[in-house]
Amino acid sequence: MELRHLRYFVAVAEELNFTKAALRMHTVQPSLSQQIKDLEDEVGVQLFIRSKRKVELTKAGEVFFKEALIILEHTEKAISLARQTAKIEQEQLNIGFVPVAEMKVFPYIMPNIRAHFPELTIDFQSLTDDAQLQALKKGEIDIAFTRYGANTDELVSIQIFQEPLTLIIPKNSPDVQQERISIKSFENHNFVMCNEDASPELYRIIDGFFKKSKLNVNVVQYSTNILLNVNLVGMEIGWSLVPQYVIPLLGDKIVVKKTIEPLPMIGLYVSYRKDHVNKAIDLILDVLKKQFHLNFAF
Repeated sequence: MELRHLRYFVAVAEELNFTKAALRMHTVQPSLSQQIKDLEDEVGVQLFIRSKRKVELTKAGEVFFKEALIILEHTEKAISLARQTAKIEQEQLNIGFVPVAEMKVFPYIMPNIRAHFPELTIDFQSLTDDAQLQALKKGEIDIAFTRYGANTDELVSIQIFQEPLTLIIPKNSPDVQQERISIKSFENHNFVMCNEDASPELYRIIDGFFKKSKLNVNVVQYSTNILLNVNLVGMEIGWSLVPQYVIPLLGDKIVVKKTIEPLPMIGLYVSYRKDHVNKAIDLILDVLKKQFHLNFAF
């Protein structure tokens, strides 16, 4: 019996559909069916009841399913720990991040890491929030800086800070003369907004804010990164809401405007594995705790 047999079995047990399970496992249905048959032959009992209408687990299959989940969970943990240990031996730290961490966090942690671990090789990986958390679970990165947290049995997430969103508009806009702008006027202007796949949390917050405020905003362009967002405003494509950290990056063709109504906040989180054995991570957490006046134990 191989781990792939267990993974195939769990997919079928969770989907209760061979076609969906095959798609999930990136294989074809006949191959998946043969793998399940081979597994049943090796175990010596029938694990599924198959009919034209549905697939069900037998009583033996239900017991086997529970144990298979435990085995796969332990296997993933073993793989993660092995990868961590190998990285420590190689003196390497893999950091996942979103752009705000470059400006607001790294200037504090990097000098400390260099001072305490001068031989440590650091690999920075610019990834989306979801990609970071998935990579963290698999042991592909050691620590993640994301826009939302994910406290699970495997991971710990701590909010470092929150920052407000800011309205930016082209310098040549007539509204520049207004001291404060009402969000109700958003409906009178085109908007540039982040792409949902590129920045899912920022998109969720802005989209939710528009809906909650009952604003029918005309989004004319979706951007795949924050600098493109800024540049499109500078090109007078539209207005935009961006995190406050972006303000130092604005050129002379863009103006920051205060709003009458408060704009939403967006957070930054640090996440790491509960079973981590990397002293550099402990140092990072200690620096964050002191620099941002956080109250947590690790």
